[in-house]
Amino acid sequence: MKKKVVRWILWILVLCSLLLGTILFSLCTGSVGISLKEIIRAIFEGKGTTEHSILFDIRLPRIILGLAIGGALSLAGVIAQGMFRNPLVEPYTLGISGGAALGVCLNIVLKLSHHFGMLSLPVCGFLGAIMVIALVYTLSRRKGILKIQWLLLTGVMISFICSSLVMLIMAVARSEDLHGIIFWIMGSLEEPSWSMIKLAIFTSVFGLFVSYLFARDLNALSLGEEEAIHLGINVERTKPVLFLLTSLLTGCCVSVAGIIGFVGLAIPHLVRMVIGRDYRIVLIASFLAGGTFLILCDTVARTAISPLELPVGVITGILGGSIFVY
Repeated sequence: MKKKVVRWILWILVLCSLLLGTILFSLCTGSVGISLKEIIRAIFEGKGTTEHSILFDIRLPRIILGLAIGGALSLAGVIAQGMFRNPLVEPYTLGISGGAALGVCLNIVLKLSHHFGMLSLPVCGFLGAIMVIALVYTLSRRKGILKIQWLLLTGVMISFICSSLVMLIMAVARSEDLHGIIFWIMGSLEEPSWSMIKLAIFTSVFGLFVSYLFARDLNALSLGEEEAIHLGINVERTKPVLFLLTSLLTGCCVSVAGIIGFVGLAIPHLVRMVIGRDYRIVLIASFLAGGTFLILCDTVARTAISPLELPVGVITGILGGSIFVY
């Protein structure tokens, strides 16, 4: 047991080092290169310099948001795959992303952001996600029992319905609205509001803390529901909590940053392959690895064809898909 704990601590230190290295690389890299010396000088000299504005007004907010979104999506993927015992399940499988996308599309087409400000976009996205969560949960619960198979199938079907409605809106939308919808759907970490960034950080850390309380439950559920019951796990209490936690993490991520694919699918598989399957280490390792991966992808997205910027979902799709195939 001691060897296992030491091994886990070493892996956490390695992942933290990778995360720190990725953050420094992202801070230094961009259309304007900034060295480590210039970063240190900008920190101590304070506001007023060009380097300080680039670092603290442009790059650092994206890095913090990338850590929050990447960590939350990976965490949601780990929980969903453990709960459903299905390697192909990801945070978006349950239709949450479709509901959020539908809410944002309606906001763009109805010009609600012109009347209520840009914060109305993530608010509408989150409301759309909440509506889908409530619908999927209600349809999948019978006589106090939450059926995992019904939950998955209902979520997939509602996801198809929402995707079809989004395509319908795109088909009748004007060209300027269509551009905004497409760019949002592809995902971006360009979030000017610090309040939304703080909300994403709080939600992701809260999700990590709560999920860790259910690490043993997830270990038991990986053996099957009957085995988990024999091991003393209250399965009917655990399943709704894990579903709502996954939904909260996913809904927050999609409403703030759009649909960023493959992070919640590929990263948990990579972590299990390298570190093991014990959820006591997989949860925190996936959080750190997901944040590192998304920060790296965002750095590539904003520098690959600089000064233009690619949607980060394009990069995560290419790299995440390659990792998953491997």
